[in-house]
Amino acid sequence: MCGIAGCWHLDGRPVEPQALARLTDAVAHRGPDGRGVHVDDGGALGLGHRRLAILDLSDEARQPMPYADGRWWLVFNGEIFNFLELRKELEQRGHRFHTASDSEVILAAWAQWGERSFLRFNGMWALAIWDRVERRLILSRDRFGIKPLLYVHEAGRRFAFASEQRAFAELEDFHPAFDEDAARTVILDPFALEGTARGSWRGVQRLPAGHWIEVGPKDVTVRRWWRTVDHLPEVPSALPAQAARFRELFEDSIRLRMRSDVAIGTCLSGGFDSSAVVCAMGALGGAQGDASGRRAPEWQRTFVATFPGAANDERPFAEEVIAWAGVEGTFLPLTDADAAPDLAPTLEALEEVYQSPPTAVWRIYRELRHHGVVVSLDGHGADEMMGAYMGIGQLLLQDAPHLLSHPLRNVRLLQRWLAEVEPASRPRGKAGAAAAALRLVLGAHPDLATLRPLMRRWRSRVASPALGGRSAFMRGRPRALPDLIAPAARDVLPDHWQELDRNLYRLFHVDVLPTILRNFDRLSSAHGVEVRMPFMDWRLVTYVMALPASSKVGDGLTKRIAREAMRDRMPESIRAARRKVGFNSPLPEWLGGPLAGWASDLLSSAPADHPIVDITALRAAVQAARANGWDAHRAQVVWPFLHYLWLERALGARRIP
Repeated sequence: MCGIAGCWHLDGRPVEPQALARLTDAVAHRGPDGRGVHVDDGGALGLGHRRLAILDLSDEARQPMPYADGRWWLVFNGEIFNFLELRKELEQRGHRFHTASDSEVILAAWAQWGERSFLRFNGMWALAIWDRVERRLILSRDRFGIKPLLYVHEAGRRFAFASEQRAFAELEDFHPAFDEDAARTVILDPFALEGTARGSWRGVQRLPAGHWIEVGPKDVTVRRWWRTVDHLPEVPSALPAQAARFRELFEDSIRLRMRSDVAIGTCLSGGFDSSAVVCAMGALGGAQGDASGRRAPEWQRTFVATFPGAANDERPFAEEVIAWAGVEGTFLPLTDADAAPDLAPTLEALEEVYQSPPTAVWRIYRELRHHGVVVSLDGHGADEMMGAYMGIGQLLLQDAPHLLSHPLRNVRLLQRWLAEVEPASRPRGKAGAAAAALRLVLGAHPDLATLRPLMRRWRSRVASPALGGRSAFMRGRPRALPDLIAPAARDVLPDHWQELDRNLYRLFHVDVLPTILRNFDRLSSAHGVEVRMPFMDWRLVTYVMALPASSKVGDGLTKRIAREAMRDRMPESIRAARRKVGFNSPLPEWLGGPLAGWASDLLSSAPADHPIVDITALRAAVQAARANGWDAHRAQVVWPFLHYLWLERALGARRIP
């Protein structure tokens, strides 16, 4: 994990050294271990790099890095986990290496294979390669968008790029301001923007996952090099064989991601995903580990955020995993007292609107860095691949029989759902139970799959703001612009895929996961920590996507194939648990307590004629919530507006000379 930046004056003007330094240092938090710049093309092009040293800690591996007598120059953020295997193949083809880094392997791979090298990389990356002979700049982003890459293109004048859009505020004659269409889009749905090509600032574009750009003196071309659906492998037909293959891929993914020249650890929640990572690392930490000699010198540390007295405190489960795997646990208690002091740095690091303040995430990575751990293997991606967001009702109806042919069996499933649903969520009375059952059938029964897109469109056009949605506080609506639609949303999926397969593909590539990846990248990089994600190895992702829906969700459980693969390899109480606890701050309690004054100050200073937010309606909603008590729904509806107003005020303060 590093910070990269660059600027090419397409009109030939020189890049001023001080301006390049400011652009580079705007992402200094991402790379506290070193700083480098390179100027070329008669002074018109500048590359900047902030280094987090993980592979090859020597100065020889610093960036910008040259190759082939300086023909190519690289700035790179991320890791290529199979770099040792690629290096061996490239050496056999005559390439010689002077460092022990993965960065030099990228340059040799580009020299050998060009853009086809992207398909050979197993990793996460955002990179830029300058070819001084052909005078072209190449930018690339990994398959799933784990590492960020944004850019500004002013035709005929300037092309600039950076890991975070905050860097563009340092560009000459660039005036940072929020894009109104992007703002409306992300306030109404905090998961809707990150998978698209639109940045949240006016004039800023995002390179989508699996895309690359070729920049020349006169033109800029964006191409897509990866579609997951085009790379689905053949899979075994029987569940035991499927689970065996999953286990093989998962363990090899972890083996590769334990390659490091510095200490690594894990953020452990006590849920299935992070627990599976910790237990697999424990199994691979001995003689079965990577024989390359590049395994991390220390890997046994886990870090656990706890919420004393709260319903989402999973400390007992984390302790069980720690004992099972024989690793060390560091516990970080989070209370209401942490809300106000940590809010501003958390929101500043995130830089984008979200559905709640991710203070716990920001603090846990600060704790890693405080203990000298700069790489964390975490469990991201498994939820979206294998249906973790499905409730018990959706799980039970996943394989429900035909409504008309088997009405009694469907009634029994609904009765079972009512018996198993959490008491706090259980509908009251016969009328409430009947209404809830009808909503569940409409939303989850397989017989009605073809009707659900029509129902969603109807709700989006007809549903009243009085129903309590975010549109009640919004002035205007976002326009349906092409770059506000994620490229993966247009992918043609296999005809035989079920509704579940299609929903999971969208969660992974379009809606939820791109935003989750952005959050964890920003919040970890704020403290100079790199996050690696074993479940997001491309081989594992394509394998799971190719499995039948019943292997992802079945037998009343989500992540069925992963749970089968981890049988006898982790605590059974966690392997088979249905619970899904989000890693979120207690927003209703915070808005009703330590953040009440913060929200009041924000709303009192906001202009009544705000072009995007109906301040009067929002104030009334906050006052009503104070009087009647905040609940989860009210808090999640209101928070994105408060978050946006804070970001807007912070950006205004940044523009003041």
